[in-house]
Amino acid sequence: MNALAATNRNFRQAARLLGLDTRVEKSLLIPFREIKVECTIPKDDGSLVSYVGFRVQHDNSRGPMKGGIRYHPEVDPDEVNALAQLMTWKTAVADLPYGGAKGGIGCNPKELSARELERLTRVFTQKIHDLIGVNRDVPAPDMGTNSQTMAWILDEYSKFHGHSLAVVTGKPVDLGGSLGREAATGRGVVYATEVLLADHGKSIKDLMFAIQGFGNVGSWVARLVHDIGGKIVAVSDITGAIKNPKGIDIPALLKHKEETGKLIDFDGADSFDPNELLTHECDVLIPCALGGVLNRENAENVRAKFIIEAANHPTDPEADEILARKGVTILPDIYANAGGVTVSYFEWVQNIQGFMWEEEKVNSVLKRYMTRAYDNIKGMCKTHNCNLRMGAFTLGVNRVARATMLRGWEA
Repeated sequence: MNALAATNRNFRQAARLLGLDTRVEKSLLIPFREIKVECTIPKDDGSLVSYVGFRVQHDNSRGPMKGGIRYHPEVDPDEVNALAQLMTWKTAVADLPYGGAKGGIGCNPKELSARELERLTRVFTQKIHDLIGVNRDVPAPDMGTNSQTMAWILDEYSKFHGHSLAVVTGKPVDLGGSLGREAATGRGVVYATEVLLADHGKSIKDLMFAIQGFGNVGSWVARLVHDIGGKIVAVSDITGAIKNPKGIDIPALLKHKEETGKLIDFDGADSFDPNELLTHECDVLIPCALGGVLNRENAENVRAKFIIEAANHPTDPEADEILARKGVTILPDIYANAGGVTVSYFEWVQNIQGFMWEEEKVNSVLKRYMTRAYDNIKGMCKTHNCNLRMGAFTLGVNRVARATMLRGWEA
């Protein structure tokens, strides 16, 4: 099942639990706006090349739309639609005054020079500048983009609208970016894990962890779990997988990855098949990479008691049902990985106020938001007698539906 079908299925299940009017349900599913633009740029060799850029703006009933811009050769419109919709529910679960959006350009950033990427970003911004804005739609980095990309968007947008720091988040700190933003998604995952485990009478320092993905999110999760005292017994990324039943020395592994660019050949662990990581013996499994990795083929063999969805949509609905039967507790993506968008919100607030926070404040307020969101999800679980995924979806959908109806959606 693809990401859009799975997201729609979860939404409809939440709508049934909430008893939503079918007209409201249909209204909430349809995106507010879908934008598709042509971006033609001169390459460094003088030739012209065209790319398709897009932006899906899903909902703005609770505030400006918010979501990443990705540069990837195989940008799938269905997936982007699903991710825009997920951002609507995710921001509502975290109680941020935003709706959801997502977008990007169908290109391979690895095949473009820095100057070509800058030209492409500026042309894309020229095409959509009147449809984004501080109080309209606030982009952020995603796959294939970074703080430099956001700096170019900020600069190009400001040529049309005046200096507008808050038009994008995930910026360099020197251009109004927030301290703590780089680690925010991983830190949020760890805060969410702490509160879930405490609810089950357990703590990070007593358990074994397996982490799939060792990019920004996975490496920060590993670092923070290791600092707390958790034992990380297996880690994987696109370069391979390593394991050590006695625990991997994460600071040494980070140094090795920085020096060699890969996980394998690390002295403190043994290599193994990356496909076996999801079924490796551990207490807590944290998928931090791709969607759809837990499916009906491997779900039966998962040995973890807890799954923390740091990636977007890592668990197919069929796997959800199998894991539920096995008694595995799943912390859903729309809550577990909301740390990134939450600190993006803090950055937006700081830019609007013109007053920047210390990193300690960023982290402490993030912890408060993640803890409060978990308590609200548990409240919905009790009300509707459902699992954490449906608790999160009913919480998010209910908040958006209430805002939509209060604003007068039939007018």
